[in-house]
Amino acid sequence: MLAAILPLLCAGPALAHERSGELPADPWLSLPLLLTGCLYLAGQLRLASLRRRRRQGHHYRQRFRYGRALLFGAGWLMLALPIATPLHVLGERSFTAHMVEHEIIMIVAAPLLAASRPLGILLWSLPARARRALVRLGRRGGLRQGWAIMTSATVATVVQALVLWLWHLPAAFETALASPAAHAAQHVSFLASAVLFWWSMGRRAKYGEAAFCQFLTLLQTGMLGALMSFSTGIWYRSYAEGLDGLSALEDQQLAGLIMWIPAGMVHAGAAMLLIAALLRTTGGRRRVQMAD
Repeated sequence: MLAAILPLLCAGPALAHERSGELPADPWLSLPLLLTGCLYLAGQLRLASLRRRRRQGHHYRQRFRYGRALLFGAGWLMLALPIATPLHVLGERSFTAHMVEHEIIMIVAAPLLAASRPLGILLWSLPARARRALVRLGRRGGLRQGWAIMTSATVATVVQALVLWLWHLPAAFETALASPAAHAAQHVSFLASAVLFWWSMGRRAKYGEAAFCQFLTLLQTGMLGALMSFSTGIWYRSYAEGLDGLSALEDQQLAGLIMWIPAGMVHAGAAMLLIAALLRTTGGRRRVQMAD
């Protein structure tokens, strides 16, 4: 699989060069990403200034905050990677390259961003009046209840599955390829649903429910990837020409394998970690009960 992907990536600079006047960076994607990074940095700087003035912050808490900032930075860089390299441009010609880009978003960048818990930092980047208004809005009962429902593991799993399958319908996918705005909407919805999914795996989720949702996601993404791999027809006419020694059908089959196997391994690994945490928690409770 790697032997087939590497020639595609190496062909990226040539493709980008062939398209005269076309920049590798898509402003529909790069500008929102740059804005988000600037807001996060502004929030971190404002909080650092407040901590210095108030002389607060234990060393452990400082390390914890720095750790979350590193997670956000890593996730942000993973989002910038396809835009800053020829991968994004290559994705217009190769379904495999496009799939690699999507998997970077959903199984690499999204869990890093979710683990960084960036909402509080982003709020601190706003003016005081806007920040207080948003905090008051978030404390309303209806919104808090809605957020609790959306961030439950089961609901987040269903939302991500719907987003994934709907965008891979031929009509929707072709629209994204034809329109930069629709393409940006596709990537934003993939990122938002994936961050919601990985966020729901956190502290509020029960380990058993979260592990089950990881297995469900493994099954449904694997099914979509398998359908692509075993299909005898081309799903998307924009990729009907093939690229660099791969026929259009081989390009689609390789893209399906990438969705099926590497992504499935990530979800399987996450499920195993959650099951191990569940077993540790259950074992600890039983030891406490026996001691009583």
